[in-house]
Amino acid sequence: MQTDHRELDTEPAGSPAAPTLLVKGVRKSYGDAVVLDDFDLEVWPGEVHALLGENGAGKSTLIKIIAGVVSPDIGKVSIAGSDLRFGSPQASMETGVSTLFQELATVGGLSVAETIFLGRPTPSRFGVVDWGALERASRELFDSLGQSIDVTQDADRLSPVQKTMTALARSLSHESPLLILDEPTAALTDAETSELFAVIRRLQDRGVAILYVSHRLDEVFDIADRYTVLRNGLRVARGAVSDTTVDAVISSMAGRPIDAVFPAWKHDPGAVMLEVQDLTGRRLQGVSFDIRAGEVVGIAGLAGSGRSELLRLIGGASRRKGGRILLDGQDLAPRSIGAAQRAGVTLVPQERRSQALIPDSTERNLTITTVDANTHGSIVVSRKKERSHAQRLWDAFDIRGRGLDQAVLTLSGGNQQKVVLADFLALRPKVLLLDEPTRGVDIATKSQIYALIRDEATTGHAVLVVSSELTELIGLCDRIVVLHEGRISGRFDRGEADEERLLHACYGRSA
Repeated sequence: MQTDHRELDTEPAGSPAAPTLLVKGVRKSYGDAVVLDDFDLEVWPGEVHALLGENGAGKSTLIKIIAGVVSPDIGKVSIAGSDLRFGSPQASMETGVSTLFQELATVGGLSVAETIFLGRPTPSRFGVVDWGALERASRELFDSLGQSIDVTQDADRLSPVQKTMTALARSLSHESPLLILDEPTAALTDAETSELFAVIRRLQDRGVAILYVSHRLDEVFDIADRYTVLRNGLRVARGAVSDTTVDAVISSMAGRPIDAVFPAWKHDPGAVMLEVQDLTGRRLQGVSFDIRAGEVVGIAGLAGSGRSELLRLIGGASRRKGGRILLDGQDLAPRSIGAAQRAGVTLVPQERRSQALIPDSTERNLTITTVDANTHGSIVVSRKKERSHAQRLWDAFDIRGRGLDQAVLTLSGGNQQKVVLADFLALRPKVLLLDEPTRGVDIATKSQIYALIRDEATTGHAVLVVSSELTELIGLCDRIVVLHEGRISGRFDRGEADEERLLHACYGRSA
């Protein structure tokens, strides 16, 4: 493939008068948190432009702005010279934006052909859908992509790569000048990725501009012409892929100082409390490690590395395919979250609103796990005990709001998270599993949560933490285990890890 590497903010000789995508001065914040700050980007026709950065760098927000899902505070976005009307996915699509998000959704009961033309005028005769013409048009789109897919089959039955190809065909049917691909290979094998890249190159030949988001840097260097690196909402690096290296890009993505929000910590861990031997799941492959009493161990890895699955397997939310889990030297094989909790292992999920909270009062949410302790006999809940218990947790965890009767979902994100932690910690687990415990909370609340985690370890319990924020793991954990595509790619003791070394391991590379 011949590439035409272009410098940002200049008009290359012989190129169109305007880039396909122009992002100028875009800023987006949520409360005090600035997610994008004065961000600029250009993507030219026939170019694959990689958008890179750690989780939380601002990539997803930028994609949602271009796709019309959210509106920026200030700034301009234009597609092929036409200004984008913000906050309307339909307007973005009509302007020429086609977005393939990581989770490819299909509508049950619709054929592949129907899925491609869903929501658009379809071939018809006398007001009746011309199914033959619809299927021929769909096959022509697949032919132009070099694909052979049965357009009459139920779209729900497609493989991941076939769903991706169907989404690309749908994009092609719109004749979109800009295609956004968000982690398009996350669920694909190496062979399927090669197949996708062949299709991407066909689209380049047609002049389609492609904004490509991926954590897999090796594939970025295979398919992309230019790149832009985001860090903390700022553009920190850009250029031609041919003029840089994977190591240089990783260095650009790293470099944040560890904020002074982590509790001082000096201790000697006790005996091994939890041991994982050759644990295997849907993505996880032969993972082994242990965690000692009084220890905080971090799990790092990119999206899709298997980090959340690891917690679900230990916490009884998923069934393992192989390997052993030992708690205090005894086999642990929980068939449910409740069974794991009864054994002394508690999983705090990352999606608090959908997985850990109920749409009820704060008091009700603070007492969900301790109903048995607040009953008279075996049936009747003691309102006095329940209220007293909830008030103790409210005070101990410094939950801030109007009071126990306030609907929990009207609390701030940080206070919702403290409610979740208070409720689960009331179980007094031997092993605490935390999946993204500070996602979406402010820095002050993060500091409080870090102190709670350390307090839990001080009592002699073991804590396993998954986090997308590497600085968080570095500042909080005694040891860090790094996963890459389902396997352990690095192990670091406290003091050994810096952000750049962890990023190398996250990408399956040695520092």
